[in-house]
Amino acid sequence: MAASFVDAHLRSLQPGHLTDVQSTDQHTVKPWFDGRIDFAPPVRDFANEGFPLVGGRLDVAGGKTVAALVYSRRKHIINVFVEKAPSESYWNGAGESQGYHWLTWQQNGFSFCAVSDVAPADLDQLQQLFLAK
Repeated sequence: MAASFVDAHLRSLQPGHLTDVQSTDQHTVKPWFDGRIDFAPPVRDFANEGFPLVGGRLDVAGGKTVAALVYSRRKHIINVFVEKAPSESYWNGAGESQGYHWLTWQQNGFSFCAVSDVAPADLDQLQQLFLAK
């Protein structure tokens, strides 16, 4: 699955593909997903912690439509892919592919995969922010 998310991250970096809804306001981004997917992803802005929300989009990874939440970190883009958690817990781990780091976790019925070229410690910090809320 990680390779599929890294590929989706790379596609998002092409001009015009980063966001479908561009906003730093979580109250604009979260409702944008209504009616586009069958769940409401947990959208949060972590600007005060150094991870401002950029926006969101729909993407396809592993043959499924997923929500992609876009954050920035010191001029780097971080995509956090979200889907309803499957019954089996296969989204756990971290790694590197094609020079990009990825980190997966599950929380509150959702599966998350963060992908970026930031340091793994930055992805860990973003994960902790999600887990704390």
